[in-house]
Amino acid sequence: MRRIGPTLLLSAAMILLYPAKTAISAQQRNEIAPGKLVVEPPTLISLGFEWYVDGDANRDASVKTSYRKKGDINWRRGLPLLRINGERSIVLDSLDYKAPNMFAGSIFDLDPDTEYECRFDISDPDGVSGKNQETVIVRTRREPQPYSGGRVFHVYPAGHEGPKQEPSFLGLLAAYYTAAIGGDWNNASPPRVRPGDTILMHAGIYKDDRTDYSHEIFSNYKTCCGTTWDGTYYLTKSGTAAKPIAIKAAGDGAVIFDGDGNHTLFNIMGADYLYFEGITFRNTDIAIEAGQKNIAGSKGLTVKRSHFENVGIGIHTDYSGSKNFYITDNVLIGRFDPGKLFGWMPTAPWKDLPGFEELRRMKSYYGIKVYGSGHVIAYNYVSGFYDGIDHATYGMPDKYPNTPRDRMPVSIDVYNNEISNMHDNCFEADGAMHNIRIFRNRCFNVATGGMSPQPIFGGPAYFIRNVVYNGVYGPLKIQGDPSGVLIYQNTYIGEIAQLGPASNMHFRNNLILGQEARPMVFAIDTYTNYSSSDYNGFMPNRNSEFSFQWNSPSLNKAADFTNPRVERRFKSLQQYSEATKQDQHSREVGYSIFRNASAPNLNDPTRLISPNEVDLRIREGSAAVDAGTILPNINDGYTGKAPDLGAYELGKDLPHYGPRL
Repeated sequence: MRRIGPTLLLSAAMILLYPAKTAISAQQRNEIAPGKLVVEPPTLISLGFEWYVDGDANRDASVKTSYRKKGDINWRRGLPLLRINGERSIVLDSLDYKAPNMFAGSIFDLDPDTEYECRFDISDPDGVSGKNQETVIVRTRREPQPYSGGRVFHVYPAGHEGPKQEPSFLGLLAAYYTAAIGGDWNNASPPRVRPGDTILMHAGIYKDDRTDYSHEIFSNYKTCCGTTWDGTYYLTKSGTAAKPIAIKAAGDGAVIFDGDGNHTLFNIMGADYLYFEGITFRNTDIAIEAGQKNIAGSKGLTVKRSHFENVGIGIHTDYSGSKNFYITDNVLIGRFDPGKLFGWMPTAPWKDLPGFEELRRMKSYYGIKVYGSGHVIAYNYVSGFYDGIDHATYGMPDKYPNTPRDRMPVSIDVYNNEISNMHDNCFEADGAMHNIRIFRNRCFNVATGGMSPQPIFGGPAYFIRNVVYNGVYGPLKIQGDPSGVLIYQNTYIGEIAQLGPASNMHFRNNLILGQEARPMVFAIDTYTNYSSSDYNGFMPNRNSEFSFQWNSPSLNKAADFTNPRVERRFKSLQQYSEATKQDQHSREVGYSIFRNASAPNLNDPTRLISPNEVDLRIREGSAAVDAGTILPNINDGYTGKAPDLGAYELGKDLPHYGPRL
């Protein structure tokens, strides 16, 4: 048993079979040669893996996944690893990516801080040159917590006149550094804190007068807080994974950091393993700046049970070395009208609405945007932004094709979040490489597209058991040449009409119901004839000339990334299925499958719909019941003869969306 297997060399038999004069490259051979197995940074409940190979030119190899807690007897099945090889992403002058020869995939819904034995079995009808099984033991991460054995500092707002717990300080920077002085001396004091310390913030408003030069000296400490003229808290001392530096509400009332309209409230790009809990961040363009591409960034940031109000951006990093963020149970409220949905695109219906030019303007950008690896973003509520929760589009991975392991955007979890009132998208997986996992989220009220993979470099990017409702442009926006996109068990209200081609894309067990916003309910454009779709439930729109489209290369080619795809359009599901061999087990459904739901009324696209107004659980006896296929580790424990379609299994409790109490 080992963590990473060696790169395998050609056997003597293969050398004889392919003598030098007629040598066939490893990539051209149908026999597969397993190479290096990579374990990605674990999250709390998921594990990601990459297995690099040579050969298998005909793409008929496969990898079975099994896992169990260390010490258990019985193995459980996981999803097979996704076959990846040669998929392209080419976009203008920004992207030119070709996926390596490999498999990749994830194991879901594990217990935190637990060791798992993970086994991978590779098979190929043409033969396996080398070891056909790898087994590794990996421990999931534990939830970050303040260190219990560190020092505790008590911080009070300026003007506090009540009793104090000692050691006490006025303002955060006075505790974090040895002094908090404005003006020319603002950077003179070294850090006081060290790994494992906890700073308890006592109730009050922490708001600086950043126009008062050296204000601490002349104001008798009636103002706060030692920031420079930009009003930014620059935190530069790092904790560790085991001993973070914690900044927590003390529990005696609301703790509010007010930026007074400044640009950045907290800049932590120079510090790792900072921990925020129970804090309100408000009145600023960027609440927490944690990383800038090609400059610097933070690792191990934790933000829990906090509020973000009147902000342009909640939490941001697009630094490739950022890793292992834990952002959970927060509320993030942007600056867009809380009573009206509106879109930014100069297209119908938005461009035709009164006040379009003003209402489309960027008031808030995104709630959370990250880049890097190992991040967990879960149980948050986000509303009133351009985008909700994003992976940074970024561009080509650093130093491609030799991207360092610690700079790869891989192994990221986004789950159980509640998103509403977005001008563009609720969730974006854009710019990720392998094992970005977007699952069990709910997206209501979105102007441009519920979910976006543009681009994905190789994949897989998982979209699993998500719900999207009330989005005039539909639930899934596909463009930017993504590859390796897996869409499983979602309830999508609205048409899926691709804006651009993709490759190695697979749909299973989804409900996709038209809402008369686009003619075709399912219009797919793919570079690869090994993209697939089956076991879905569709509701075509009434009176459409065509309801289904499947554009792909000529059927005698596995893939073609340069020539135009063959356009294939069909009126009915039956015609589409017979001609393309896709969705042969899929069926037509209607809104009657739900307990209480109909198509959103798009006559007023600005109307916000509460999740309490509809019930998207399926009815007993409906066409969605027992109509799916088994997806190991995804729909285990289904209640009938087969898994149901959509995000909700009959008889199972609804997921919890948004912050937990």
